[in-house]
Amino acid sequence: MIYELYYWPGIQGRGEFVRLALEESGAEYLDIALLPEEQGGGVPAMMKFLDGPELARPPFAPPFLKAGRRLIGQTANILLFLGPRLALAQRDPGGRLWTHQLQLTLADFVLEIHDTHHPIGGGFYYEEQKPEARRRSRDFLAHRLPKFLGYFERVIERNPDSDKWLAGKRLSYVDLSMAQVVAGLRYAFPAASRKALRGCPRLRTLHDEVFARPRIKRYAASGRRPAFNNDDIFRRYAELDA
Repeated sequence: MIYELYYWPGIQGRGEFVRLALEESGAEYLDIALLPEEQGGGVPAMMKFLDGPELARPPFAPPFLKAGRRLIGQTANILLFLGPRLALAQRDPGGRLWTHQLQLTLADFVLEIHDTHHPIGGGFYYEEQKPEARRRSRDFLAHRLPKFLGYFERVIERNPDSDKWLAGKRLSYVDLSMAQVVAGLRYAFPAASRKALRGCPRLRTLHDEVFARPRIKRYAASGRRPAFNNDDIFRRYAELDA
């Protein structure tokens, strides 16, 4: 099967969690945003599912994945579907459910990271909510960042099957996602994340191991992985990095 991934061009965003799983597994897929419009790609190809003919089960927003006749939305849901098919999830139902639970917790974490620079709402520019962003970021860095990182550090420590992965014996999609979050935090909050990660040696090792894997390393160097930028989830504003 050749999967079709639909997401906004020019940013990593939530689509990157899906891309990393597809890249690590060597799956054949089309990143529709990167295809020319005359070849059926680009934003118009995505919008036809969002604004076009009515679907019985439409996605709310990208990312969404077309797999044969299936159209699957929500990052964690896409990864729940792909995990067993790409050998990136445990075989037993309990293990798959645990991996999905961790991915949902990461989704909560990612939302809180995003809201540091957009605490009032996504309809306002960052420049319209700077005082609120500074206040939100101070609280996030002081309380929420260490709480989330500490939780995931303990999950690795307590994993009975591995001393370096979050769930099970082998790398899973949630490990790829966790590495992406660590990379994003290092971009957005270089000083604060350096301090917070000092007490999380297992998360640091997980990040390094993921981005040293051959397929992920080739993908990162290919030019197909968008660079972090300030139109994305992870944004660098020096005034927020306390």
